[in-house]
Amino acid sequence: MEDHLQNLYEVLSKVEGYVYPNEVELNWSILIVLYPYITGLVAGAFILASLERIFKIKILKPTYGIALLTAFSFMLVATMPLVSHLGKPLRAYEIMITPHLSSAMAIFGFVYLWYLMVVLFLEIWFDYRRDMVIWANESTGIKRFLYKLLSLWTTDISPKAVALDDRIGYIVTVIGIPSAFLLHGYVGFIFGSIKANPWWSTVLMPVIFLFSAMVSGIALVMLIYVGLTRIRKQLLDMDCLDTIAKYLFYILLIDFTLEGLDQIHRIYVAEESFEALHKLVFGKLFYSLFIYQGLIGTIVPLLTLGTLQFYKPKANIRKVIYSVLPVLVLMGIFFMRWNVVIGGQLFSKSFYGYTTFKTGLIGTEGYLMAATWLIVPFVILSFLLWLLPPWKKIETSHE
Repeated sequence: MEDHLQNLYEVLSKVEGYVYPNEVELNWSILIVLYPYITGLVAGAFILASLERIFKIKILKPTYGIALLTAFSFMLVATMPLVSHLGKPLRAYEIMITPHLSSAMAIFGFVYLWYLMVVLFLEIWFDYRRDMVIWANESTGIKRFLYKLLSLWTTDISPKAVALDDRIGYIVTVIGIPSAFLLHGYVGFIFGSIKANPWWSTVLMPVIFLFSAMVSGIALVMLIYVGLTRIRKQLLDMDCLDTIAKYLFYILLIDFTLEGLDQIHRIYVAEESFEALHKLVFGKLFYSLFIYQGLIGTIVPLLTLGTLQFYKPKANIRKVIYSVLPVLVLMGIFFMRWNVVIGGQLFSKSFYGYTTFKTGLIGTEGYLMAATWLIVPFVILSFLLWLLPPWKKIETSHE
């Protein structure tokens, strides 16, 4: 009997793709891929907004309001992929009200409420209060009521009151920068702290997640700004777009370097899991890692943005580049999240085999559900842009 088991063990050890029965199902699906993706968009958009307000990069003024409203819109939906994944989320709210400092997921509840209600909400409120008072006097009907409600029926728009709003808003933004780092850095911390999974267990994971978040948020704001400007039939501020492209290039370069450093370290150390990860990378993750994330989502944007730092073609060509490039970057970051979340579950804990992952179109874990939670933030953003148009705010500020 022992000889038979030994022979069976030797045969199975040479079979690529064998997975023990208790290792077949993936616990985290596409919704868990979407969760760090959305929170990354929030953090990146807010950091771009803070470049204008805190670091006084005035050339980014056309995108400041858009970035702020984008961060708020996506933050409102950030928890919904997690809630949908739970299946029966009737007690999900308790994570935000129950103190439990030994759990990284419980701490997220406090970070989420802090960032949503204290940072983003207050910054938008103090930034728009004067404008909402003015717009309430100029509007009628439902808009007038909404402006009065959101401004809490305040009417003081004296220079002293406006200066106080600006001062408090500045302080909130300063607090918001480390809060944004904490918001998304902790997501990488959760993955990086799972020691049993060699694909996730690296001290660079929080830093990689943070820089990839900045990359995705900046790319999203660039795409939205180009789209809105064309819809409104206005002229694109090419100096603003060139500046955003410059920051996108530098941050993407840092993100690429960090991920490359992580992979080089894995190759050099070559622990007992290296062979299994090597087969995973060149097998099931080949297209998503090397083609979608690496080539299309990273190398092509890096080469294009790098070229723009030394040679700027005509404005019409740059407009096309700034319309297409953010899409490639956003796709690359999405597949980076996919490769981390899904890739880390595709190999068996015994390192002998691999499983497969298929997502259906319909269902709580399907593509339609994931698409819903990607579309809803844009619906919210459309409403906020209708109610609090940043371009009208700029015009009101100049009056």
